[in-house]
Amino acid sequence: MYTTFSQIWYWLLIGCIGSYFIGCFNFAVLISRLKHRDIRSEGSGNPGTMNMSRTFGLKIGLINFLCDALKGVIPVMVGHLAFSGMFFSETTPFMVSDFARYLFGLFAVIGHIFPVTMKFRGGKGIATTLGVFLCGLTCEQGWYFPVAFAFLVFVFLYIVVFEWGSMGSLIGVSGFTIWQGVIFFLRYTPLLQAMDAYAVITFMILLSFNLLTWIAHRANLYRLMGGEEHRTSVKKMLRKKKTKA
Repeated sequence: MYTTFSQIWYWLLIGCIGSYFIGCFNFAVLISRLKHRDIRSEGSGNPGTMNMSRTFGLKIGLINFLCDALKGVIPVMVGHLAFSGMFFSETTPFMVSDFARYLFGLFAVIGHIFPVTMKFRGGKGIATTLGVFLCGLTCEQGWYFPVAFAFLVFVFLYIVVFEWGSMGSLIGVSGFTIWQGVIFFLRYTPLLQAMDAYAVITFMILLSFNLLTWIAHRANLYRLMGGEEHRTSVKKMLRKKKTKA
């Protein structure tokens, strides 16, 4: 079925707003409060997966990662299911679901990094972004999941071996961005050559995920370049004892 932006813009707007508020819900703060602590005053102060892992151990960190990743999965699935089978323009067909699911996912990441519920001071968006990328193509091509999961394992092993958590996270996001960017380039090469608006904007959205997470990690990058970045020891996380309530 063919459609135009003017026919569905309000649904896209509702999806963006809903995705933003999904992103605003911070599981790190919730989980730490259940333990009668506030992650924002622990470790680096960042309410995200890495700081949760360092503070409460790898198990709690993994739970937090899965919850934050789900914030990226839900908007993507909504965009996929709501607009499946729809195309922009009959002459230059572009799948609406391709555009919608990454647009919704981007707003979920923005909500995580800049939550209005926390005075725009949230996490760094890695887990939510990885959730978007993990589901972004899996929802239409099942073969993508095991390959994407294998890449996540590679990123985890990088952090285990080199103990650079921030760099491992950025490698993960950048790798997924390049990979999915190549797939969409091959899918929409004729449209990109014709400078089709939806194809170009979708590529800009993909690049925005990378840009947002790198900006959110700018302090980590400065410390890395200065040799002052804190190590992320998975072994210490595994040995982490249960904290007192």
